[in-house]
Amino acid sequence: MRQASFPLFPGLPFPPDGPICDALLGEARPYFMIEEADEGGVAAYRALRKRVFVVEQGLFPRHDLDERDEDPRTVVLVARDRAGSVIGGVRLGPARGGPDIGWWHGGRLIVRPTDRGGAGVGPALVRAACARAEAAGALRFEATVQARAERLFARLGWHAVRPVTLMGRPHVLMRRPMGRIAALVAATKQPLGPLLAGFHLGGPGFVGDDGAPVPGSDLVAACDAILPAMVERDPDWAGWCSVLVNLNDLSAMGAAPVGLLDAVGAKDAAAAARVLGGLRRAAEAYGVPVLGGHTQLGVPAALAVTALGRTTDPVPGGGGLPGHRLRLTADLGGGWRPGYTGRQWDSTSHRRTPELRAMLDAVAAARPAAAKDVSMSGIAGTLGMLAEASGCGAVLDVAALPRPDGVAMGDWLTCFPGFAMLTAAPPSHPGLSAGPAAGAVCGELTRTPGVRLRWPDGELTDALTTPATGLGPADP
Repeated sequence: MRQASFPLFPGLPFPPDGPICDALLGEARPYFMIEEADEGGVAAYRALRKRVFVVEQGLFPRHDLDERDEDPRTVVLVARDRAGSVIGGVRLGPARGGPDIGWWHGGRLIVRPTDRGGAGVGPALVRAACARAEAAGALRFEATVQARAERLFARLGWHAVRPVTLMGRPHVLMRRPMGRIAALVAATKQPLGPLLAGFHLGGPGFVGDDGAPVPGSDLVAACDAILPAMVERDPDWAGWCSVLVNLNDLSAMGAAPVGLLDAVGAKDAAAAARVLGGLRRAAEAYGVPVLGGHTQLGVPAALAVTALGRTTDPVPGGGGLPGHRLRLTADLGGGWRPGYTGRQWDSTSHRRTPELRAMLDAVAAARPAAAKDVSMSGIAGTLGMLAEASGCGAVLDVAALPRPDGVAMGDWLTCFPGFAMLTAAPPSHPGLSAGPAAGAVCGELTRTPGVRLRWPDGELTDALTTPATGLGPADP
């Protein structure tokens, strides 16, 4: 990632002196800056690599170019001094050919001999590479470094995986922990355990479920609130989503929806009308009536919806066992909601009622051992909740996940995906038939706590090492 945006100063190799530069960078101009290289920057970086790796170190006989340099997905970051000269660089990109599954590799880190040491060019390039990889959706980021560089990478938060030998010299495979999934879960779900301590929620066999069975009846109730900022910024979409998320919650329980109740807060009638317009469209599209609710004007934006459904045998979120296969069933159609790229996938607003109802009915028809609707904690975080409620851990096969074309793995595992269900069942279970949604077995529940990602080379990386909610397993 760039530390400053050079296009602010077109035609100049480095930001000029003057009030603009002073305002952005302070009185003391930095010794170097990092940017994503253009064609000229790549050429200078490769020339510097040859000077060091071939001439100075003798690691290669004639040049150090390889197939990664020819991969159009490879990104080159360069450090430029005040004169605009390239004094260092690093390359990074997907580790394998084929679709980018979020496994990235960095390498060919180089600093001009006269700029090594106290200037900090090398560490800055490593940090920039980490930020760039995470921005590209990478969930596994590694580099094979010369053994003498292991201490530098360790100081920057990397972990040694194993020693390797390259070009007859000792190297170390280093891995940078990518905390995107854990950070999302910590922000959205981990406070729940302490907050809800003392409540007796769900009843025997249920904890942290998407809906709540009503004792003494066949009713299941679900309730979700929409972020006030979203209600203010995109009221029609907020209204649509208030229906979507609640009906998905009922679907995960295997319950058939019977009606909705809404509570709307808005600054005036016009603002309330925009929210209710989206809510009405969604209720009509799903064929579920709005039974009533409450509207308050002259207040900050707010929206919450309660959904009621019926089933005599709810599907728990905590019914999984070690050895059960995990399946993701997701609607891959549609695209990112405008203004929410990387965060909210809209697969539902273009669907017809029969398609929407086929997805809602899938869990009830298939009867898996456990089911969770993927919502604000993303696919990996939701899996952590299912595993925790089941008293298990989980392994997720990254390459097996159904995923829309062109969507970064990091975004897909942490976004709100519209309609997506995680289910656990014995290996013989046939899975869900969910209309336009795609499904695939993508992992299993284990006895080892936490959520780990499994990669095509068999390596496991940690996605979540702590309980997702702190609510604990469901009572038997």
